Amino acid sequence: METIRVLQKTGKDGELSLCIPLDKPDVECEIVVNIQPETKDSTSVPKDADWPPGYFELARSITDETFMRHPQGELHEP
Repeated sequence: METIRVLQKTGKDGELSLCIPLDKPDVECEIVVNIQPETKDSTSVPKDADWPPGYFELARSITDETFMRHPQGELHEP
């Protein structure tokens, strides 16, 4: 079983059309569709996220004044 997540927008007629390339010609597949409307709240974490509860509360939690982030270097363009 393979899970494929896509974000699509319905047409003006309210219909949603999906075209999912599987790279598996002539194979019969069972398809299960779960529709979840997209929320505009970008700060919320989906219920099925793989992050443990409270994970994002750790951001900016280092209070040790001697802690130093080392230089990251320059990004080289190819």
